[in-house]
Amino acid sequence: MQRCLLPVCILDLMLTAVLSAKPLPRFDPPSPPAGDERTPRVVMETNHGRIVIELHADKAPITVKNFLQYVDDQYYDGTIFHRVIAEFMIQGGGHVPGMGEKKTREPIKNESENGLTNERGTIALARTANPDSGTAQFFINTKDNSFLDRAKSADRTGYCVFGRVIEGIDVVDRIRRVPTGQQGVYRDVPVQDVIIRSVRRLAR
Repeated sequence: MQRCLLPVCILDLMLTAVLSAKPLPRFDPPSPPAGDERTPRVVMETNHGRIVIELHADKAPITVKNFLQYVDDQYYDGTIFHRVIAEFMIQGGGHVPGMGEKKTREPIKNESENGLTNERGTIALARTANPDSGTAQFFINTKDNSFLDRAKSADRTGYCVFGRVIEGIDVVDRIRRVPTGQQGVYRDVPVQDVIIRSVRRLAR
């Protein structure tokens, strides 16, 4: 009889200990990680919401260094997405409201041979017909645009992908649906300004 009581006593003690224990501290999820040296991250605040972009410094070192220099200089603050084509891409980073164009640094080498593809949600460097003319302007692909890749592009050079959206693709979709029109010589310009309020590195 005594042998049967021993486990019950132990269970009573365990139950008392559990009931009298202090509640566990609240768990707060950490902030989004900043990535590492190969994949630094930036947060872009717009008047349509927040976009977090992971950059591929390991695949496009020249382009990422160039982009981050503009970020650190706060160059993008107050610029706009000046060209929006819903089933193609949203382009920004070089114009301010009223379509004034900002001065840039010297253009950089095109790194489109890096193996990254212009798929939905990726960010690529905009350029002119000259392959090595990219400076500050960029675009975010709103659909898969493999015809912009080096292997499939008409000029056999293509456009350099250097990162991807990891948070805020819904914001990209909101922007791509805004009404657009013509403003001076520019087409596909949002009727109401889509403003990039700031772009900042995510701290480690």
